[in-house]
Order: sequence, then C-alpha cells, then structure tokens
Amino acid sequence: MRAKDKTGKIVEIWQISRKGHQPTWVKEAFAKNYLVWIDNHLRILLAGISPSVSQNIKKGATGSLGGGGFLGYSMYTLGFPGDVIDITNRKVLSPKQFAKSYQVISEQDMT
Repeated sequence: MRAKDKTGKIVEIWQISRKGHQPTWVKEAFAKNYLVWIDNHLRILLAGISPSVSQNIKKGATGSLGGGGFLGYSMYTLGFPGDVIDITNRKVLSPKQFAKSYQVISEQDMT
C-alpha cells in the first residue's frame, strides 16, 4: 500500500497481519527472516529490509574491515497485528499513530 506522511512524502506501508495481503517486499523479508512471527508479535529487522548505509553508519550497524554485519543493541523492533510498517521511513507505528500522521492513497501492491 501507499500512504502520504505528514510531510507529504509518499511512502510504502504494510499493516501487520498474519492473513492479509503481503506485498512482494514483505514476502521477501519473511523469506530472509527479516520478519519473523514469535507468538502474537512480529520481530522486525528494519535495517535488513530496507538498508540505508548512511543510517546504518550513524547507528553503528554496519560491518567493518574486521568483519561484522548488523551490530549493536536494539536492532530488532517488535510489531503487533494492526500496527503499520512504514518501510520508506523505516518505522513501525501503532494504528493510532498511523491515523494521526498518515493518509492511505493506494491499496495496490508496490513491487
């Protein structure tokens, strides 16, 4: 789905659901274990789904010459059914936060 955030930027989103429609990027993230169901919540590795080198450098989540990968604490985010992943801005929002700051503009899958 597409939505417009409060700045007017068009973003790609997915409302977390076990049975609902999954865009291609969500299916790929599940296949790579960047999204994993654990009981009634979803473990999310946002850096893996939509990596941004500059953001990862700021967060210390990039490898170095000595090896590495995703480093540091808080690299996973938890989401619950009904929450919304804004993959463009790399955020997980509650339904209330989403309703306050976003407007859905397209229900179509962005591939």
